[in-house]
Amino acid sequence: MQRVREQIDTALRGQGIEGEVYGRSKHLYSIYKKIQRQHIDIDQMYDLIAFRIIVSSVRECYTALGIIHEAWKPIASRFKDFIAMPKSNMYQSLHTSVIGPYGKRMEVQIRTVEMHRVAEEGIAAHWIYKEGGGASGAADDNRFSWLRHMVEWQREMNASLEVVSEPQVDLFPEEVYVFTPQGHVRELPRGACPIDFAYAIHGDIGHRCVGAKVNNKLVSLKTELFNGDVIEVLTSANQTPSKDWLNFVKSSKARNRIRHWVKTQEREKSIELAHSILDKELRKYGRSLNKLLPDPVMLEAAKDLGFKDVQEILAAVGYGKLSARQIIGRVLPADTIRPQRKLPALGRVLDKIRKKPSHSAIRIQGIEDVLVRFAKCCNPLPGDDIVGFITRGHGITIHAADCSHLLETDVQRRVEVEWDLNTSASRNVKISVYCHDKKGLLADITACISNCEAGISSARVNTTKDNKGINEFEIEVKNVEHLKKVMKELKGLSGVYRVERLRERF
Repeated sequence: MQRVREQIDTALRGQGIEGEVYGRSKHLYSIYKKIQRQHIDIDQMYDLIAFRIIVSSVRECYTALGIIHEAWKPIASRFKDFIAMPKSNMYQSLHTSVIGPYGKRMEVQIRTVEMHRVAEEGIAAHWIYKEGGGASGAADDNRFSWLRHMVEWQREMNASLEVVSEPQVDLFPEEVYVFTPQGHVRELPRGACPIDFAYAIHGDIGHRCVGAKVNNKLVSLKTELFNGDVIEVLTSANQTPSKDWLNFVKSSKARNRIRHWVKTQEREKSIELAHSILDKELRKYGRSLNKLLPDPVMLEAAKDLGFKDVQEILAAVGYGKLSARQIIGRVLPADTIRPQRKLPALGRVLDKIRKKPSHSAIRIQGIEDVLVRFAKCCNPLPGDDIVGFITRGHGITIHAADCSHLLETDVQRRVEVEWDLNTSASRNVKISVYCHDKKGLLADITACISNCEAGISSARVNTTKDNKGINEFEIEVKNVEHLKKVMKELKGLSGVYRVERLRERF
């Protein structure tokens, strides 16, 4: 603190200003009381270290302010001119907060001798001084002492309200000015976040940013920055930019660097994918991509297709702009590429799925034992009208003809299917039994299902507040007629008032 006082005093004398410089650090108890009174964190206190400069004239006050702002970076939102706009109690002074030496925030007050007398002793003491009353007696000093203390208490109590009520002019509505821990200022667009700040420092710091501290508090990367915030960026060597950052960064520098990185990564992945696709296709003709890449024929193929080099043509294949066939047709001799026998689309599908018989009692266009699966949305039973749908990687999915989800599928991928009546296969189906909450009724229901030669795979029983039961059973039946018989018998039980078949809801 002594070093800063000497630095300020030297700077003032260098401009021909004779003044007094005082410094103080806020007492621990005062810090505690201010935190309790204003409900703030210690990081939001700017007057832990404060200096007061007392000069001879108002002109020297503003000159001293310029000297302070030239020596250290000011915090834009913390400047108040109580000389031009005095408080109601006639208090006058210039208040400013700066990032001082070692990156520490400090408050500086600048006033004249008369302003200091009013601030310390009150307006009454100023009147006595002005009217030539000379030194007042001890009795008069005691009379005004209580008033001076009341003013000080009022100033402390209303400090938080004054911050809100004091007229402030935002000279830079489109920018915010924040600081590094070393006190260097950075200009960012309004609404900027720590990622914008990280890229403003350096592109690599932005790429490696994993978190940030704002005024010594850990915050989210989406946190909005405000004038005077001190930002510390946390980085990791394993971190890479996320495409989601583009949704909340504000600066053009951050946005451009993120977009460039994402585009580069997507290009690398596309080239890697193209290597896999082309190598797989070339091996069908006994060739290898690694051996073909240095061959001038690859560069010629790239130029024929309008690309500058081989890497660009590989990226185009990875992006799906070019097919592997287009490349192979230009890099391999015509007699090497033999036309392959093509089957109709449905024929090729059936040729693959017939290799894995499922014994599902389904016949597809007269062909037996194809790879099929039953749709969970409608869970068809033998005897239901059904339609097949060619599903990529899963063979053919069987839907009930009245299934609502079937209507949303591609018509060209539907195939005619039918049940193989010569094959006996049981299927599970879910039913719901609604009944009155009656003793022994659950046993009657399960016995009824068993008497109908239907197996019970699972059951779930629930009761409602109005003494009714909702019972869900998964039962094994042979076909639709068998299910109808079970449901008819259940409806005939005393206490059961509804039975229905359940289908999945999506």
